[in-house]
Amino acid sequence: MTVDPSSLTTDQLNTYITSRLVVSGIDISLLPTAPDPVTGAPTQAQALASLRSFVLSNPKVINGWRPAPAAGTADAGVLSQELVPPLEYPSITEAWTGQVQSR
Repeated sequence: MTVDPSSLTTDQLNTYITSRLVVSGIDISLLPTAPDPVTGAPTQAQALASLRSFVLSNPKVINGWRPAPAAGTADAGVLSQELVPPLEYPSITEAWTGQVQSR
């Protein structure tokens, strides 16, 4: 079920954002609650405000991305996400899995 983010309240957006962050292993509660001029780290409220703005402006573009389907798969749209996950450091992963390719 798709939900339009603009139909959510601020509290619902905050819950959505913090839930997605937790799933990704990010604990926003580690951010300071008051501004810290020494480090310049954003406060929890600043981070949530920025992320709310992002969610309200960009998700349709991001949610539309799908990797190219693998040839010969029954349900290419679903399976392609499992077959070729995007990797931040593919060279390390290739070395770990023994699939090192010369470039």
